[in-house]
Amino acid sequence: MDEMTADLISEGTREGLESARARGRVGGRPSSLTQLQVRKAGEMYDERDQRDKRKYTVAQIGETFGVSRKTIYRHLEPGTAD
Repeated sequence: MDEMTADLISEGTREGLESARARGRVGGRPSSLTQLQVRKAGEMYDERDQRDKRKYTVAQIGETFGVSRKTIYRHLEPGTAD
């Protein structure tokens, strides 16, 4: 009986999520950075000083946007992180 109840609840949840998606709603937590911030973070990451060293550390970039280093790395394109 409990298994059947769990299946019904699960089915109702799936139907509700499908219905919401059909109406254009998306679930999940909002991104902590906007697309503009991601682009600016990438520019800061690629920026070099006179000695061809990175001008900003990932920690500094994260501090600028109020997010963690991991968030910056997650938003940077794969393969660009040294």
